[in-house]
Amino acid sequence: MTIAPPLSPAATGAPMTGPVRRLASRLRGLRDLSGWRRAAAAMVAGAFGALAMPPFGVWPALAVSFPVLVLLLDGTRGRLWPGLKAAAGIGWAFGFGYFLASLWWIGAAFLVEADVFAWLLPFAVLAMPAGLGLFTAFGAVLARLLWSEGPLRLFAFAFAFTTAEWLRGHVLTGFPWNTFGYAFAQWLPLTQSAALVGAYGLTFFALLLLATPVLTLSRRRWERAGILAAALLIATAAAWGATRLNAETPRFVPDVRLRIMQPDLPQDQKFNYSRRQDVLASYLTQSAEASATYPNGLQDVTVLIWPESALPFIYEREPWAAAAIAATLPANVTLVTGAVRYGAPPKGQHSPFFNSVRVIDHDGNVLRSTDKSHLVPFGEYLPLQDVLEQLGVEQLTRVRGGFSAAGALRALEVPGLPRVAPLVCYEIIFPGNVIPQGERPQVLLNLTNDGWFGLTPGPYQHFVQARLRAVEEGLPLVRAANTGISAIIDPMGRIVAMGQLGARTLVDGPLPQALETLPLAAVHAKLVLLWVQFSSLLLALLPLAGRIARKS
Repeated sequence: MTIAPPLSPAATGAPMTGPVRRLASRLRGLRDLSGWRRAAAAMVAGAFGALAMPPFGVWPALAVSFPVLVLLLDGTRGRLWPGLKAAAGIGWAFGFGYFLASLWWIGAAFLVEADVFAWLLPFAVLAMPAGLGLFTAFGAVLARLLWSEGPLRLFAFAFAFTTAEWLRGHVLTGFPWNTFGYAFAQWLPLTQSAALVGAYGLTFFALLLLATPVLTLSRRRWERAGILAAALLIATAAAWGATRLNAETPRFVPDVRLRIMQPDLPQDQKFNYSRRQDVLASYLTQSAEASATYPNGLQDVTVLIWPESALPFIYEREPWAAAAIAATLPANVTLVTGAVRYGAPPKGQHSPFFNSVRVIDHDGNVLRSTDKSHLVPFGEYLPLQDVLEQLGVEQLTRVRGGFSAAGALRALEVPGLPRVAPLVCYEIIFPGNVIPQGERPQVLLNLTNDGWFGLTPGPYQHFVQARLRAVEEGLPLVRAANTGISAIIDPMGRIVAMGQLGARTLVDGPLPQALETLPLAAVHAKLVLLWVQFSSLLLALLPLAGRIARKS
């Protein structure tokens, strides 16, 4: 293993002060770490990088974490097999720290019914980061195979970890939560780049650009200029995004007046069948309230929207519920709500229960329903359901047998709305997989229940991911969440109206129009990502090609 010598005035073209020289020496020392010290440094770096995710949004945190990770990978150069093992350990430790610090809030779901699930909390909080760390371990191994000296190793770094992040979003049903690109998705001017490259493209550029501070340790001035190039590219992207926002004036669909009812109902009440009449009565009372936007209450509304699993009962089995809705809704109002549906299970599935979006007219009749197709493992179903239930293990929803899943996303026709793409809960976090087949919808509808996670970072992270889908697809987003964050968002990611997390509130407003011209990411996101990755791989392989050419 070769360690670069200390920077010198001759090499840098400028004298180095004592404190700067000492700091540079300590940073280079990361290459020499081994054993638990190396793993600890990687884990701390990953945990620090979690500050880039919502609700903190300190994206420069990754400009510290990624350079540390690069330096640790620098220290694995040498014999191939020991280097690959070391890289795998570094990558896993970095991922474990990152996911533990950014996903710890998942444990809150196990405290909703603490008497049943609290014992599982430490396993869930630790097991998920440990499992997700396998993807960052793979990324580190792939990067090590392509590694070289000099600035081109950053292309190997970005290529390898973007590949790992893409796999994380697809393997075993996928879980692309807090993909690194969301660091750039919390400031609207930078968010606009998602319209060009999509979420995974943002991830690539986050990895590449935010790793460039490591070049401050380079001995060559032209290599250190890479930092300025990265800063210039980020500034250019922000300027382009600001220009795009100014050029696209918000437009709204005529004669559509939305009301989102955010009840902020505690989980122990929301799913309590014995309180079903009180729950529905509170929903209807809140939905009919006057507001500054709609002083006549529901008389001013055309579409009323309730969140996921709003009804703690099977609607068709409770005729009194239809009568109560019919007595409250004016003739011009359509209700869209999340609710459990009972029906024949699809072939190969056994549960008669579905997590559904239901359209109900002013007479209380169910007009249409669509079912959730991408279920949450351990939340809505158990892998090896029959075996685990016999062992006494239950999914968080405590529906015996779990839910059945629809075969695919399906568009929804809602009276008074353009064609709708309904997405239940975390179905909206999957980039490039939110549009049903057939005629393109004109609005994204996300019904969710983030009440499982209380006032933690989880609902903020979910909201930012949902908003990025609007920018990628050029479609408005209407989002109803039990405890928040409910919102109406235009196709540029601008918030038209929004409720606060943990508040009982109504979110009223018009429906933004979809963009007339589809964003590049909505049409060619996969091709753009493929081109970016292929170009990065070629650049990463240049040093290897050069060595082969010199030997020949």
